[in-house]
Amino acid sequence: MADNLRSMFLLDPEVTFLNHGSYGACPRPVFERYQAWQTKLERQPVAFLDPARGLSGWMRDARVAMAAEIGADPDDIVGLTNATEALNIVAQSLDLRAGDEILTTDHEYAALDKTWAYVARRSGAMVVPVAIPMPLTDARSFTDAVLAGITPRTRVVFLSHITSATALVFPIEAVIAEARARGITTVIDGAHTPGHIPLDLTTLGADYYAGNCHKWLMAPKGSAFLHVRRELQAGINPLVISHGWTTDAALPGTKGVFGNTPFIDGLEMQGTRDPSAWLTVPEAIAFRRQHGWDRIAARCRDLVQDTAARVARMTGLPPLSSPEFCAPQMVSMPVPRCDPMALKLALLDDYGIEIPCFDWQDHTIVRVSAQGYNTEGEMDKLVLALTVILPKIAKAA
Repeated sequence: MADNLRSMFLLDPEVTFLNHGSYGACPRPVFERYQAWQTKLERQPVAFLDPARGLSGWMRDARVAMAAEIGADPDDIVGLTNATEALNIVAQSLDLRAGDEILTTDHEYAALDKTWAYVARRSGAMVVPVAIPMPLTDARSFTDAVLAGITPRTRVVFLSHITSATALVFPIEAVIAEARARGITTVIDGAHTPGHIPLDLTTLGADYYAGNCHKWLMAPKGSAFLHVRRELQAGINPLVISHGWTTDAALPGTKGVFGNTPFIDGLEMQGTRDPSAWLTVPEAIAFRRQHGWDRIAARCRDLVQDTAARVARMTGLPPLSSPEFCAPQMVSMPVPRCDPMALKLALLDDYGIEIPCFDWQDHTIVRVSAQGYNTEGEMDKLVLALTVILPKIAKAA
């Protein structure tokens, strides 16, 4: 099955690609639809980019498809380029002041750590990271650790839903509910979530939630969404003011420039940009359904969990979490401390394996992620390569 699926992707056959988590990989039929949108744009760019001549409706079609996938109202999401852009919009729209605190964890994505540091520098607010007890084996320890960090000055709780470096699924539901009860804003980084784990944003109830479509949903690069609770949308400010923005954006019941809400028009209509990746999201969702992706994802989960168990037996190092808190198709595997760049290059140069290797806190980590094109043989190859390379690199270090 995986060999057949591999032919549906454009990946280099000379590379063992075990890094779907970083940028994803787009199936051939989805990519062809993406190119068809781009061709349509190039054939008549004036007509294509005119909201009244089709673009506004096409953007809405993608919102409707995405909203159905994530349990949201289409008028509460907007199509953007990536989750980092979406979360920058939120972070730079919040009215934070000197002395306010932004509570987060020690597992967050580096680009967003920088985003909050930037916001704190400009506003005088403080970023307060809390350490999550490791290994993560129960929801209560996570919830207690985060809630213990709340003070009377906490204005924002910022959490990853699935962490990038440690590949953990954080049980964020109880924290979100408690933050709302205390009047604290919740901002969630769901970059790895759409297409990876079930998602119902209405039930989750976060104030702001951003997700990528190009990773586990397998849409083209440059497709993401921002979800904002209806009552908070008037406070969202675009990073770039363009044709979709209106001076009346904060007035209740105001229509946007192009007939949507000011929230949608102000963020989606950003002058000259190619929206083809976002317009292809419905095709990516349809592709997954046509090929029974829940079954394929379950096989991928078994692949990465089995690989992580084999590596743990080889190294003698314990995992970062129990299986229920591990991202289904992605596992961060601790290996003996070594130069992670040397390990990454050895895996790529000597074995043709593309996989991220990095240091996180006091761990050296190899993060394996699998999609429907991966096979048991590729995991065997990784385990063999680590068995050969790790003693050499550890000795060199």
